[in-house]
Amino acid sequence: MDNKLFDNWKTIPNLISLIRIFMIPVFAVLFYGGHLGWAVLILFLSGLSDSLDGKIARRFNQTSELGKLIDPVADKLTQITIAVMLYLFFRKSDVPELKMFSWVFLVFLFKELMMILLGFVMIFLGCKPIAAEIYGKVATVVFYVFMVIIICFGPEVGALRQLWTMPTLVLQILVGISALLTIVAFFSYAPGSIRAVKTRKDTNTTEVE
Repeated sequence: MDNKLFDNWKTIPNLISLIRIFMIPVFAVLFYGGHLGWAVLILFLSGLSDSLDGKIARRFNQTSELGKLIDPVADKLTQITIAVMLYLFFRKSDVPELKMFSWVFLVFLFKELMMILLGFVMIFLGCKPIAAEIYGKVATVVFYVFMVIIICFGPEVGALRQLWTMPTLVLQILVGISALLTIVAFFSYAPGSIRAVKTRKDTNTTEVE
């Protein structure tokens, strides 16, 4: 797989994925600096480009091993950054309900870190990391949509809260739904990962015999 990693790597989808990775520190700096409107725009463009790069790759036959690697990396780094930024923001909230609820954002951080660890373990065992299942794709889309809505209209954090401020309960429901889908997505990888490791082990056993 290593020898093929950079085969056909000069593609538009790969460029989009790299741009998404470069967007991450830009989003973090804007969010931390209180430029929430610009942060929302960056997050929206990141989510939009995430939905486009796969379609372009399939439509124009521009899939590559590098793309299969950096696309999920861009997803994971983006979600980790958003989760950390919102956790830190609401952790400092003067509203007790928001401060107590802030730990839920760590669910997204924990899931992505575990997925990265699982990916390294599978590579160490000689297995290809499992591609995203439908649950993972749905969880990612819901995460992007809900986080954009929260950063636009959430209490205290909302860039557009002058137009409408989301009730705290609504924010908790949206984050809770997204966290639940994230947990389901994490466990949906388990069967495929176990099969991949078992297949690899059986292949090694056959080769030895």
